[in-house]
Amino acid sequence: MATRRDFLHTAGVIGTGLIASELVGGKLANGAAPQTSSIVMMDGVELSHAIHSKAISCREVMAAYLDHIARLNPKVNSIVSLQDRDGLLKQAGERDAQLARGESMGWMHGFPHAVKDLEPTKGIRTSNGSPLADGVPDHDAILVERLRKSGAILIGKTNVPEFGLGSQSYNTIFGVTRNAYNQSKAAGGSSGGAASSLALRMLPVADGSDYMGSLRNPAAFNNVIGFRPSFGRVPSGPGGEVFLASPSTAGPMGRRVRDVAMLLSVIAGPDDRAPLSIEQDPAMFTRPLERDFRGTRLGWLGDLGGRLPFEPGILDLCKQSSRHLSRLGAWLRKRGRTIPWSVCGKPI
Repeated sequence: MATRRDFLHTAGVIGTGLIASELVGGKLANGAAPQTSSIVMMDGVELSHAIHSKAISCREVMAAYLDHIARLNPKVNSIVSLQDRDGLLKQAGERDAQLARGESMGWMHGFPHAVKDLEPTKGIRTSNGSPLADGVPDHDAILVERLRKSGAILIGKTNVPEFGLGSQSYNTIFGVTRNAYNQSKAAGGSSGGAASSLALRMLPVADGSDYMGSLRNPAAFNNVIGFRPSFGRVPSGPGGEVFLASPSTAGPMGRRVRDVAMLLSVIAGPDDRAPLSIEQDPAMFTRPLERDFRGTRLGWLGDLGGRLPFEPGILDLCKQSSRHLSRLGAWLRKRGRTIPWSVCGKPI
């Protein structure tokens, strides 16, 4: 039978040192690359299983993440308003006590989590990236309520542009968030802090929001996954204007599709305070993701025959990816004809 020590040794040990040495380029005083904890190398589903099976404790998880954040966050400025270490470790200990009693709050039990700094967090500074809105709310957003209910421990916030307006994440309060892979490059926005911290494994999963690409753009810039759900899937509020905010929606981010689905199962679902929320059980997102794609029809816009400009290489990369879809049996709908995806030569 595998021991707890065996688990900690094998879970993510292949990636030890990769993040600090290759993505950030950090060095210790003796010139060696810092060692990355195997705990932060786990993806969300793996981490949840390890916590619930008691292979690792919530306190160990919190300590590993806080140490990792202390080493990497100064390089990228992704996480802001970081909470007191002792208080966070105390909360993690309380999560361990719950598990010892056979109690689990949910999939995110013991997860360190930083909320995008546009969402109100009770008792934790929420700046919206602007001196005009900076303060400490007396209530949680619906999304934050659900994160807490699922067992997440809020360690702080992730950085945003002022009021979330922009495709780069910087503001006059906290400064610039930098790309996880190259600190001379942009992290994207407005969920840049979420994407950068997720890519550097300072968070197991992350939440973001999207008005015109604010989940998808920073995810692409930092090589993670950002999923924009349909409006109403993740209800906004409570309070505020109902219709003005409708182009924007909160959503999940992760390093694996299954993590994105599991986080969506936590934050999605109807709420009486959000009249436009979708009336479907979010447990649907916990189901297995495997499916048969044979005969599935997919749309491909490309650059609309040259009408939409792309940087060199982007469309070619997308076309190369189409080979994976073809191997799964997917077909393309093009000009009224259904053809194998693999023979798609030109965009619509």
